[in-house]
Amino acid sequence: MSKKNDTKLKITQIKSPIGYRQRARKTLEALGLKRMHHTVIQPDNPAIRGMVNSISHLVKVEEVGK
Repeated sequence: MSKKNDTKLKITQIKSPIGYRQRARKTLEALGLKRMHHTVIQPDNPAIRGMVNSISHLVKVEEVGK
């Protein structure tokens, strides 16, 4: 049996993408973030972790349990 990863990430945009490259803006959009202090819950997987790492200067990330 495979073990399910029920961990979620709470991602909050803390900085504006103005002045940053277009790729950073598109990554914010792909995560579902639309404006400052907007928070989304995403599953904890390698794809989401990679997106968060590429824009770590714009977001705050917290792990949320089940």
